[in-house]
Amino acid sequence: MDIANERKLAARAKALGESANADTFPELAEMTRSASPLVRRLAASALGKLAGIVDSAASVDLLRPLLGDEHPQVRQYAAKALGAFGVAAENALPDLRDMYRNPTEKDYVKRSVVTAGKTIREALRIAEQQAVHVCRKCGQSVAPDEYARSQKAFQRTYCDVCFDTVFLDRRNWETQVELNKTVQAANGTVVQSEGERIIAEELAALGLMFRYDNRFRIIKGYAIRPDFYLPEFDLYIEYWGMEENLDYRIGMLEKKKKLYQQAGKRLVSLHADEKPRLREALREKLARYMHVPTGAGQGTGP
Repeated sequence: MDIANERKLAARAKALGESANADTFPELAEMTRSASPLVRRLAASALGKLAGIVDSAASVDLLRPLLGDEHPQVRQYAAKALGAFGVAAENALPDLRDMYRNPTEKDYVKRSVVTAGKTIREALRIAEQQAVHVCRKCGQSVAPDEYARSQKAFQRTYCDVCFDTVFLDRRNWETQVELNKTVQAANGTVVQSEGERIIAEELAALGLMFRYDNRFRIIKGYAIRPDFYLPEFDLYIEYWGMEENLDYRIGMLEKKKKLYQQAGKRLVSLHADEKPRLREALREKLARYMHVPTGAGQGTGP
């Protein structure tokens, strides 16, 4: 399969997963048999997102064979998706158990397998013992499959009504974040502010590999999107460029700092009032964790 066609199908699979449309099932079923592992992986992910909308039994029947796929990421996403189907995925539990016991299976696949298995078993327990879980947003009791879907998507318990609200709020927020990325650094990274541009350019000048605005799960049940992450040093960098906004400071800064502390992560914090000398401040704070060449990056710009 040529790269252009693969990318087109991958984008299509992702869009179908966000469509909330049961009529997409036949197309996704075909994609699970694609020659491209990327397309198969995204098709599996899309089926998981459509749990509660598409036919559960038919979806589980499609996903179970993918647990034996030759590509580990396809196996991982198939396991994740099965967890979203809760009670309907009971017959996949032996497959998941075998994957976990397989000494050659990737650790990251096993983690997804364990999570999916726990979710399916808990959904079964709710159904069999009438155990009560309540929506953390509205307080109403949730059905077994509502529990499974919300755990898969958010690692939190929501009823279907609140699930839709939270899902749309998150998608709208993430879309807005992407729209705010309008400032291009010299190394090609597109960021949200002049402060972040300076940081990106200085990290590149120092020869440091970094990831910008990627999602990480640094503590169980919570995902976080650091401004910058340096994988070589397991170091996180946050530019608190909107501290003057009280709502931002309370709602974002304090919460994110607490998560970093709870996870025991190393964090470099840069603040809006440091912007006039942001390059120097960054180098000084990085020097606590690594050797930083003296004077590096000083000629890159303001």
